[in-house]
Amino acid sequence: MTGGSSSVRRPAAAGRSRGNASGSEPEQDARRSAAAAAAAARRRGRGDHAPLRLVEVSPRNLLLLGIASVSLLAVAFVVYTGGWREEAVEEGETPLRRVVRSVTPLDAPRMMDLPQFQGDHKESLYWGTYRPNVYLGIRARTPLSLIAGLMWIGVKNGQYFLRHVCQDSDELDTYGWTDHNGRDYGRQMLLDHGLLLTTSFMKEKGEGSGYGGDWAVRLDAKNEGPSLSEDQESTTHLFFYIADEAGNSITMGSHVPSSRGHVLLASGSHEEIGNWEVHLRSEDNLEIHRAGFKSISMHNLSDLVQKSLATNAMQSGKLNLPDMAEHSSNVIIYQVSTKHPAKIDIVFLSGASSENPMIAERINRLTGPFLSTRLESKQKDFEKRYDQIFNLNNKIVSKELSVGLAALSNLLGGIGYFYGQSRIALPKGFTQKNGDKYIPYWPASLYTAVPSRSFFPRGFLWDEGFHQLVIWRWDVHISMDIIGHWLDLINADGWIPREQILGAEALSKVPEEFVLQYPSNGNPPTLFLALRDLASGIHANQFSDEEAEKISTFLERAYVRLNSWFQWFNSTQTGKYEGTFYWHGRDSMATRELNPKTLTSGLDDYPRASHPNDEERHVDLRCWMLLATNCMCSIAEFLKADNSLEKDYHKMSNKLSDFGLLNKMHLDDKTGAYFDYGNHTEKVRLRWYEVKDNDVMRRELLRETLQSPQLQLVPHVGYVSLFPFMLGAIPPESWVLDKQLDLISNSSILWTDYGLRSLSRTSSIYMKRNTEHDPPYWRGPIWINMNYMTLSALHHYAHEDGPYKTRAKELYDELRSNLIRNIVHNYHETGFFWENYDQKNKGKGKGARSFTGWTSLVVLIMAESYPTLHR
Repeated sequence: MTGGSSSVRRPAAAGRSRGNASGSEPEQDARRSAAAAAAAARRRGRGDHAPLRLVEVSPRNLLLLGIASVSLLAVAFVVYTGGWREEAVEEGETPLRRVVRSVTPLDAPRMMDLPQFQGDHKESLYWGTYRPNVYLGIRARTPLSLIAGLMWIGVKNGQYFLRHVCQDSDELDTYGWTDHNGRDYGRQMLLDHGLLLTTSFMKEKGEGSGYGGDWAVRLDAKNEGPSLSEDQESTTHLFFYIADEAGNSITMGSHVPSSRGHVLLASGSHEEIGNWEVHLRSEDNLEIHRAGFKSISMHNLSDLVQKSLATNAMQSGKLNLPDMAEHSSNVIIYQVSTKHPAKIDIVFLSGASSENPMIAERINRLTGPFLSTRLESKQKDFEKRYDQIFNLNNKIVSKELSVGLAALSNLLGGIGYFYGQSRIALPKGFTQKNGDKYIPYWPASLYTAVPSRSFFPRGFLWDEGFHQLVIWRWDVHISMDIIGHWLDLINADGWIPREQILGAEALSKVPEEFVLQYPSNGNPPTLFLALRDLASGIHANQFSDEEAEKISTFLERAYVRLNSWFQWFNSTQTGKYEGTFYWHGRDSMATRELNPKTLTSGLDDYPRASHPNDEERHVDLRCWMLLATNCMCSIAEFLKADNSLEKDYHKMSNKLSDFGLLNKMHLDDKTGAYFDYGNHTEKVRLRWYEVKDNDVMRRELLRETLQSPQLQLVPHVGYVSLFPFMLGAIPPESWVLDKQLDLISNSSILWTDYGLRSLSRTSSIYMKRNTEHDPPYWRGPIWINMNYMTLSALHHYAHEDGPYKTRAKELYDELRSNLIRNIVHNYHETGFFWENYDQKNKGKGKGARSFTGWTSLVVLIMAESYPTLHR
């Protein structure tokens, strides 16, 4: 996951860089302070949970203080925005118009207003596990939803810790979905130092249900191995909460367990679903305590529980909630303490009313033996559908099957719903009077898969295209819904913010310095990978009549938005000469980077021209533009469009497909590698300097250029060198194809027994740090998305007549086997999928763990299912 615009990506040593790419020295300074910012965020409750401490706290006072602060900020924003606009008009209207356009929606029919996204489709997806940032979080696809979730107390190093938000510092042995169908069923395993929690989720729309239906959560707790402490062995403390984001009060139910059936925990009313109730049922001996709060800060629920426990412990000496509620509480939390093993069922009923005679029956259907039977049936249906869609018989061995299921389940279980406003950076020299350097995007919702529940629990544009390669094959309706949400984020200029940090929960995971989005910066348009598959699938009669009709309607409406998106690239990311492209946003004044990063490309620190300028030509962007034009041609042909726009796309596609022109611009004849072009020298290094700062001498690592740069091909072999190959732009009979296969298969260059390196061992920048604080990222490690694209090309050329067909097939088989074996081995050994894999340490997983975004492409690698390479 990779070139977004804002987040800190390295918790300790490695994480995916998503810093902004605006390029100014102050922003470089901000990136260097990432570690300090992250630490400060943790101290503010935005990172690791601190251990439970016995302190005297008044949640009510904190709440009032928070409300006052938010109110003052809101008023200040309105006042100062007006002042900023006044100043901008005085200085000139052109920058102001540009800023206003950057936060103005595209004037085109919205994708999500299509009839196919209304009615039964919309209601069927109303409830879900749409809060991927927490270990178990449920919400509706509506801006102000009821939200529910799970917390528990874990023990580490003799201290109690509250588990809630997914984070590596909790050091869980494993967590993740083993089953999830993306709609109405999921099962998750969480192993916390000997405590094994299994969470199951199921929903249904039955007789008497309100809008969106009812849902149930089953919590199974038991001992697993010898790791439990005495305290954990005696009692496990689980916390289940229900909260109303709209602030509506919730009525607290009983805290006395019933031996005769269910107990009502909470009830209330919501505008969209009517009256609702939450019930608990268990055959085990439970101790229940509760607390109620009035709060608008849903991202700080962990703090509310932790402070309440600590305060009550000071007063009573017991580790439990105080059985008290604030007036008009909109957050109700139940603590359920139990011995092992234990099984607890919690049921949410919509459209509930105490006079409704169906209530008891609906509870019985979603608890106890009935729930057990239905969960087993859902699991079998899920596995059967998995076999039907991916057809893995004779393609993998048995131990790999469960890993494929987990990869798909974690991708689907990581789909979230977010609502809020992106923050768009103002042009240089513009600042609001209150000091803000941003203007808010329009309020918007986003339904999207996320790359990692712990590190990146939000939407990333270039990741999403790879996610959809898996998701459309599983459920094309969910895939179109997700893509439609993204396309509705296009502004009047045709730009989409690369990283979507929407709402308080998403913002709580990102330090403020890294939140801003820059409307001059792009990201690879990978959504075209999935969109081209949809268009090609209709031509190939791959879909049912109903699916084909809805895809056709979807593509017809999407065409206007996709054209605007394409034209943004074609007008803002072009090179100095016609037909050339480069990623804008690199820092031409960088003094602290060995090679200025290209975050917009998604490949972050992959080496480009050492001295950025407008003479650059980036071969990967040229190939993405070829993909986009081919996709637009496919859609136009399908829609039978016969106009000047369609003709322009065909003309541009033919030009970008010109193999001779591609080679003239980017091919190194000697190696057969494709290179960027730009103002470059290999003679650069990082060197320590003594710098005087306010009469204090300090050491600083700065770049030193030992030889003047000159315009030339940039001689670094890596993923970028393979892009024309990845997208099938090389004729199957060309000698260049033979050379590309040489690069892939050479163990001194890209080949390893675990997958292809991102950068050749022969590169002068191989595994070199980019700054004092930036370890190598795309300078050697193995990334699954690029390996998948390479496999796709090998599979393509293995089926094309030509002199290299047999060799392509041999390399395909070996690379596929290596990738599957290494991902499966790491999953079984560590319990996680990883962001990337260490080419120097036997393919060991590294970077963010529980990275179930594009690493889930292993499912398609197992199934040998690849994107269409030609229109």
